[in-house]
Amino acid sequence: MKQKILLIDDDMDLCRLLRSNLEQEGYDVRVCHDGVTGLSQAADCDYQLVILDIMLPRKSGYEVLRGIREKSFVPILMLTARDSEGDRVSGLRMGADDYLTKPFSNSEFLARVSSLVRRYTVFNAPDPSGEILAAGRLSIDTARRTVHRDGLALELTAKEFDLLVFFAHHPGQVFTKKQIYHAVWKDEYAFDDNNIMVHIRRLRKKIEDHPENPQSILTVWGVGYKFEPQAAGREEE
Repeated sequence: MKQKILLIDDDMDLCRLLRSNLEQEGYDVRVCHDGVTGLSQAADCDYQLVILDIMLPRKSGYEVLRGIREKSFVPILMLTARDSEGDRVSGLRMGADDYLTKPFSNSEFLARVSSLVRRYTVFNAPDPSGEILAAGRLSIDTARRTVHRDGLALELTAKEFDLLVFFAHHPGQVFTKKQIYHAVWKDEYAFDDNNIMVHIRRLRKKIEDHPENPQSILTVWGVGYKFEPQAAGREEE
């Protein structure tokens, strides 16, 4: 079965080019040219990837991103003509998985698409060798890809889940950003510290009592991060 991709961009010439290139790679591609139609289409079908432009008519890419994230953890690749760090970080904070700044090469575009689709399909497949990881107040089911904190279910994106599982397997161990990137992103380190930092910030918001003063995912200044599971009932300083 072909993997399905939703492309939302108002540049019709670019859409024709990207669609042709994606279909040559064997993907089933649906195209929308405005935010309202794109958000509706994202809700009506099970896609393995959404490619989303920021500048869209009727609804901005950020609004579409927010709407998709309310209901789905499908990978989202943001396309933007803006080259400011703030725009990229804003998208990542809202739940985007990756971004490309226009203009970009076809080879880089297809590589990003392949990587996101591969991770999503592999990481969302049932894991017959799954385990239950007990990490303090967290219970992580790697087969069902679910996380509970003090018995309450948490909603994590695919990347947040993979990051948490990595940390839970190595409590107390300090890792550099490069080591984390290799282990979780499964790619060569692109020296994109913002990507890692944004995902860790989002994960902290979901598992920490006070994300601004984290007690589980700790920053080791000048080195990287380490994970210290917090016992149930422990008072945080």
